[in-house]
Amino acid sequence: MAPAIPPPPPPPRNTGAALELLVHGVGGATPQEMLGDPRTVRVTGDATAAVYRRTEDAHGEKHPERYRDEPVAEAYCWSGLTSGNGSRALWLLLLPFMVVNLAHWMRPTATGRTRAVRLYGVLVRLVALSLTVLLTAAACEVALDLVAWQCAGVPECSGRRSWLGFLSSGQGGWWSQPGRRLALAATVPAALVGLLWYLSNRTWSAYESQSPLDATDADACDPDGTEEAHGPGAPDADDGPAPVPPVPPALSRPGFWYGRRLVARLRAAHTAAGFLTVAAAVTGAAARHDRTADSPVPQVFGAVIEGAIVLCAVVAVWVVCRRGRSERARDTRLDGALITYLPGSALALLGLAVLHAGWSRPAWQSAGSLPGETAFRLLALGQGLLVVILALVARSLYRRTPEPRTTLYGLGGPSVAMLACALGGVMTGGVAQRVADWLDGPGTPGMGRGSIIEGPPILLSWQASVIPVLLLLLLAPVLYLVVRTARRARRMGPDIEAEYAPEPPDRARTRRIARIRATAALTDSAPWIVGVVSAATLFLGAAAIVGSWVSGEVPGLASDGAAAPVESIAEAAQSTGSWLIGFGFILFVASGRRAYRDASARRTIGILWDVGTFWPRAAHPFAPPCYAERAVPDLASRMCAWTATTRGRLIISGHSQGSVLAAAAVWQLPDTARRRVGLLTYGSPIERLYGRWFPAYFGALPLLGLNRSVHCWRNLYRATDPIGGPVRLSADPDPGVDRGPLRDPLAYGRTTALPLPEPILGHSDYQADPVFAQERTALLEELGPRLPRQAESGGKFQKSSGRSSG
Repeated sequence: MAPAIPPPPPPPRNTGAALELLVHGVGGATPQEMLGDPRTVRVTGDATAAVYRRTEDAHGEKHPERYRDEPVAEAYCWSGLTSGNGSRALWLLLLPFMVVNLAHWMRPTATGRTRAVRLYGVLVRLVALSLTVLLTAAACEVALDLVAWQCAGVPECSGRRSWLGFLSSGQGGWWSQPGRRLALAATVPAALVGLLWYLSNRTWSAYESQSPLDATDADACDPDGTEEAHGPGAPDADDGPAPVPPVPPALSRPGFWYGRRLVARLRAAHTAAGFLTVAAAVTGAAARHDRTADSPVPQVFGAVIEGAIVLCAVVAVWVVCRRGRSERARDTRLDGALITYLPGSALALLGLAVLHAGWSRPAWQSAGSLPGETAFRLLALGQGLLVVILALVARSLYRRTPEPRTTLYGLGGPSVAMLACALGGVMTGGVAQRVADWLDGPGTPGMGRGSIIEGPPILLSWQASVIPVLLLLLLAPVLYLVVRTARRARRMGPDIEAEYAPEPPDRARTRRIARIRATAALTDSAPWIVGVVSAATLFLGAAAIVGSWVSGEVPGLASDGAAAPVESIAEAAQSTGSWLIGFGFILFVASGRRAYRDASARRTIGILWDVGTFWPRAAHPFAPPCYAERAVPDLASRMCAWTATTRGRLIISGHSQGSVLAAAAVWQLPDTARRRVGLLTYGSPIERLYGRWFPAYFGALPLLGLNRSVHCWRNLYRATDPIGGPVRLSADPDPGVDRGPLRDPLAYGRTTALPLPEPILGHSDYQADPVFAQERTALLEELGPRLPRQAESGGKFQKSSGRSSG
């Protein structure tokens, strides 16, 4: 009797090497937290950003049979780029620069409107330049006007400040002449400009000097020459039919994450503008005295310096307007003469201005305040006009290619630019107001009642006075949102109970779930709040300019003689606004100081930069550095190295802001490598935030192209998540990217399996949901089994590009 033949063994399950590259979101995470293991090893990278594995997985690609059920896990930790040492908390003071830089990237999608797109970029860069001038002018107002001119020129004020004794006009020393006091005080704003230049240059080297993938790297990702033989986008022999070719998005351009030339040019222009602002303040005061008095200094000296300042300022503006970003290739060139001689010329003019002001003028006496009122008015008026023109251009672009989900019908960029100007005004005005109050003691500068100094420009008092009015105007939309959210939460109750049926209803539990879901939906109302604030700021700012220009007095004095209620309201608005604007600046400083000492607070502030500094510095070179110019090349290089070395399956798994980094890195991959990648996003703002606010880069068409270019994509989201949301790809047939909303909490009440109440997770811990593991497994199955190329010699992989994971 023949022995029974045993049935053949089942075929092996996905024996190809598989990798899951995890990317954390805002706030950062440790590799131990991401990998769920206290024992980790750094695979590649440095102390700022690196890739980690579990110690037992260090050589996982050499043993794919061990990872048939789950892929090898790697964690890319990039929190050191945004929330590292305490000095980065001082970046809070650069908030207006960061906000105006965001406005550059918020332009609507444009098709065939090259000139309009260029004009949009020029206008945003001019607004950014005005903010640099505003910051420097505020420093000049404090150091030159309030301290050196006003307080040091009044014995009653300088007598209260012992550190001002050598400058006091009452002592008659060498420094007591107004011009010499101004020359010495000019070192303060000049040092501020120099510090901004140094930080911009230093952070470029530390953050944004990482080169993206180039042609050599692309060859390493395609070692078999598939693209060379068949052209870009040619499929592998076993990949099946080629996907529909996507429209090449901007984020796939080789030079998108490397704009060295533009940053260097803008840095030179803004540095020159800062030095020229200081020089104009110093020379203007001395030249006016030489023209109106019997001065021993010839008038021609001041006229020549002023003419040179104007000429150099025109060159700086031309540099800002002349050139935008070049993204088709890495912009590695430098305009050596420009970035050297433009700031150097401005600094030389400042030196001449200081020497000119320090010339002995025995008869010169300081009285009142420096005539800088007109400069602040023209600066505020220019910012308003630029924002209005920017809004017209943005609206024109939107009408050409309308996308329904675009924020404020294309006006998101102008609105954010207006907010940047408002932030700049609050911060600069707050400094001037607080310093004036401190120097004046019990008096109120500008009111003439017990004041010993004139105080800051009148416009700053008017701008402070409109802040309480703006807050009152915001009460109506805020109350509307509160009422609407409460009503929405009540309407959700029956649906939530039906979702968790047949579990018995619990009113308290239902109300809590409904409240969290309704509150999470408020994120979609944020654009209208921004629009209301920006519009109100524009009109109230215009009213402040007109009021200061017509009256020539602070609001409290301009309302004298009016009806009693009007006079009371004006004085109350002025005092309250002055307190609020000063309190806002002190809050900024206090937050930075606390973050410098407190690691947890520093991490909280780091979250702000995780969102705000994703984009390159295309408008303002003094903005906080762009961490994505380091993170995106890191991720793209790691994925390229894996696919080239093992030809294995790869899932890049991004949470929150990490999903945006993951998508940007996938866009940077060569086409053959991109089709070997699966994308898993969860809690992702890629459409809810980036798609609406940055439609030209994350709009409907680019996201649809991303889905068609990768092998597969899944996006998980919850209704309780205030940040993440669906991708909403519009295609026929439905690409099936979105999975959700996921159930949150997982259990409504106590069960035998879960005897304690389950938490409502919201934006966190998506891996705790069983759906996460299911979708990751489904992605691996869609990628298909691939046997790793283990052509070994001496136990090592051959044709490895980059550092071996082992």
